[in-house]
Amino acid sequence: MSDDEDVPMVKRSRIFYGSLEEKERERLGREGASGSGKDGVKAGIEAGNINISSGEVMDMEERVSERQSEVLAEFERRKRARQITVSTDDAEVKACLRALGEPITLFGEGPADRRERLRNILSVVGPDALKKSKKEEEKAKRSQDECQQTWYHEGPTTLKDARLWIAHYSLPRAMKRLEEARAHKEIPESTRTVKQQELHKNLRNLNNFCSQIGDDRPISYCQFSPNSKLLVTASWSGLCKLWNIPDCSLVRTLRGHDTNVGAICFHPKATLSLEESDINMASCAADGSVKLWSLDSDEPVADIEGHSVRVARVAWHPSGRFLGTTCYDNSWRLWDLDAQEEILHQEGHSKGVHDLHFHPDGSLAGTGGLDAFGRIWDLRTGRCVMFLEGHLKEIYSINFSPNGFNVATGSGDNTCKVWDLRHRKCIYTIPAHQNLLSSVKFQPTDGHYLLTGAYDNMAKVWTHPGWSPLKTLAGHEGKVMGVDLSPDGQFIATCSYDRTFKLWMSE
Repeated sequence: MSDDEDVPMVKRSRIFYGSLEEKERERLGREGASGSGKDGVKAGIEAGNINISSGEVMDMEERVSERQSEVLAEFERRKRARQITVSTDDAEVKACLRALGEPITLFGEGPADRRERLRNILSVVGPDALKKSKKEEEKAKRSQDECQQTWYHEGPTTLKDARLWIAHYSLPRAMKRLEEARAHKEIPESTRTVKQQELHKNLRNLNNFCSQIGDDRPISYCQFSPNSKLLVTASWSGLCKLWNIPDCSLVRTLRGHDTNVGAICFHPKATLSLEESDINMASCAADGSVKLWSLDSDEPVADIEGHSVRVARVAWHPSGRFLGTTCYDNSWRLWDLDAQEEILHQEGHSKGVHDLHFHPDGSLAGTGGLDAFGRIWDLRTGRCVMFLEGHLKEIYSINFSPNGFNVATGSGDNTCKVWDLRHRKCIYTIPAHQNLLSSVKFQPTDGHYLLTGAYDNMAKVWTHPGWSPLKTLAGHEGKVMGVDLSPDGQFIATCSYDRTFKLWMSE
C-alpha cells in the first residue's frame, strides 16, 4: 500500500467528563416530547429504581462508620486517663483495685503496669466510682461495728442478787489465797526445791494400785469425794456407782438415767458437813436430764428440767449453792439450788459447750466448747473477761489451778494449753498425747502438777511449772475418758472405755 492512498478515518466515541444529570434530563425531555416510554420512566423513578439527584447534601458525621466511632471513643478515654491522678504507692493502688472489685495483681504485672491498669479502669468507670466504693465500705464497716457491739438485756432480780452474793463470797477467798501465796513465797527457795523434788520422786513411783470392772458399758466419768473415801463413776449404761476407797468395793448403784451419763459430781461439802440425806451429788445425761442425788438412796432426790438436748457436764460452784450445766445447744446455765430456779442462761459459743469449771475463789467460770474456743466468765458482772483462742479442734476439758491464775485446756488437737489469766495469753502448749485429750486436772491442793487423760489409752503427769513429763500411766485397754485426783493427794483415778477404772498410788 502506498503512502498516497487515502486512509479511512476511524470514528472515535465521545468521552464525557462530569455529571450525567443534565444529559439525562435532556434525554428524558426529548422522550417526553415524543411521548414514548414516558410512563415507564416515571414509574421507575417513583419506585426508586432510577436515582435522580435532587440536590440534597448529606453531612460527613452521618457517614462515619461504627469503627470510627470506637476509635474516637478510645481517644477520648485516653485523654481522660491522662488527666486522672493515680497514687504511686503500690499498696494504695492495690487497695483501690480491691475496692473496685478488680484483681489486685495479674500474672507478670509490675507496680507501673498496675498503676496504668487502675488509671484505665478509672477512665472507664469514672473517678467518682472509687469514692462511692469507699463510702459503701465505710458504711458496711460501721454496720459491722454496730453488730459487734455488746448488747444487754435485763435479767431477773434473782440474778442480780446471785451476782452480789458471789462477789461477797469470792472476795474473802481471794484475799486468803493471796495471803497463802505470799506466805509460800517467804519460804526459802532451797526448802521449796527440796519439797518439789520429793513430790516429783513420789510421782515417778506411781503404780497401779487397783483395777476394777465398773460396768457393762464404757465408764465416762469418775470423781473422788471431798473426804477422799469414796469414788463415784458414771457409765454409758445409765448407771452411776459409788465405790469405797481404797478397797474398791461397791457401796451403791444409782439408778435414774435411761441413757449415757456424761458426768456425776460431788457437792463441795459432801461427806464433810452435809448429811447423807441432803443433796450430795449431781449428774447429767445425753437426753438432757440433770438429776440430784443423796448418799443414802439409790434413786434421785430431784430432777432439774429445762434442757432439751445433750448435757455434757455438770459442775458445782465452790459455795455449793449454785450448779452449772453445759449443753449442746451452744449455751451453759447456772442454777440456784436455794431458790430452785435457773438464774443464768449464758450464750457465747458458736457450737456446743462441753466442759465447765469454776475458779477456786468462786468468782469466775471457764467453759470449753466444740468451736475450739474457751471463755472465762466473770460471774459477778456477767462479762467474758478472757477469750481462749489457739486450739485447732474442740476443747473437751478445762480446769483452773489452785494458784488462781493458771487455766489448762485439753483439746481434740492432742495438745494441752496452759493459760495465764494475769497476762491473758497462752504461756505453754504441751504436745501431750497421740489422740484427743478427754480430761485435764491440776493437783487440787497446791497445783504443783497437772494430770491429763486421752484417747491414746494413757494418762500422764506433768510438772508445774516446767510442764515436763513425770510419769505415764499406761494400763488401760481402751480410751481414757476421765481422770481425777483425791483431795488428800494419795490416789489418782482413771476411768476408761474398756469398762474399768484404776487407782494409782505412789509406792
